[in-house]
Amino acid sequence: MELTLLVIRSAIPEQLAKFYAQFGITFEHHRHGNGPYHYSGHIGPTLLEIYPMAKGQERPDITLRLGLAIDAFDEIIDKLNALDTTFHQPPTSTEWGLMAVIADPEGRKIELYKK
Repeated sequence: MELTLLVIRSAIPEQLAKFYAQFGITFEHHRHGNGPYHYSGHIGPTLLEIYPMAKGQERPDITLRLGLAIDAFDEIIDKLNALDTTFHQPPTSTEWGLMAVIADPEGRKIELYKK
């Protein structure tokens, strides 16, 4: 089994796509038929899509937690620090390797691992 699709609903999809692009995801802005415009980019075999919030949705779901193994870990951590990104855990050695936990612009926790 493989995870092939992950959809995030966002109040700020363009800003969120720019944030996640820092980790090496290349996004395309498009739509399917009459659906809403959204951002799509691959993380390995998984397609990450960032959609605007659904009709009637009052706030984004921030309970989703992502884990990303990233190249250029140290450089990205420095860049995130310069952007005043919220760190729930600074880079720390763990049983899974060097890891930091940050918040995306809407507050979702993202685990960053040194690849």
